[in-house]
Amino acid sequence: MSVLRNLEQRLSGLVEGTFGRVFRTEVGPVEIARRLTREMDQNVQVLRSRRYAPNEYVIWLSQDDRDHYNGVEDEVADELAGNLLEHARSERLTLVTSPIIEFGVDESLGLGEFGIETRVVRLDQLPAEEPDRDPPPVARREASAPAIGRATFEAEGTRFTIPPSGAVVGRSSSCEVVLSDPDVSRRHAQISYDEVEGWIVEDLGSTNGVIVNGGLVNKSLPLSNGDQITLGPVSGRFEAR
Repeated sequence: MSVLRNLEQRLSGLVEGTFGRVFRTEVGPVEIARRLTREMDQNVQVLRSRRYAPNEYVIWLSQDDRDHYNGVEDEVADELAGNLLEHARSERLTLVTSPIIEFGVDESLGLGEFGIETRVVRLDQLPAEEPDRDPPPVARREASAPAIGRATFEAEGTRFTIPPSGAVVGRSSSCEVVLSDPDVSRRHAQISYDEVEGWIVEDLGSTNGVIVNGGLVNKSLPLSNGDQITLGPVSGRFEAR
């Protein structure tokens, strides 16, 4: 319950005076957070011995309730997505992308009523199976030729898959890699593949900077397998395959 209380306190402090109006109905942040985690648990898919949770959610509200969220929708979605991400980690659930939360209107709902729809990850969206341990040396030598593949970034206890097209890392739920630490900027950095330099990390104008192996990144920097990337207070490991 303390996690949900903290969530409610963070939501209440986002926009001064707004949340007193938003949550006078029965649709409060703790109730929504509870329902979201329940929907996540009830829609888990098991594939290749991994438990995949839905990564997209739509919160259906009455028009009156939906109108209350004008101006604060992104902040509410970010906090609820962060709470879902923490729940997935605690339950050892795998997410193909960070949780994405949207709000919609259902005319059949009355004031204070809401529903949640999950968009279950399709099997063709799931990443290829990863080995539980490093492959033997021979396999490493055979795969040593340079090729564009997926990379991973492991931070806050979660391993995120990064495609060549890149992934934005930050606190916003719109990022491909969502970190929960409040000292991480909403859009902190981007990891992507460059045809000339290979994998690179770029600082997106973050407040607390990007550090690779102890050195501050000025705009962008090429990455090597095993590099330690620090975003504000959060440190993670980069691996390229």
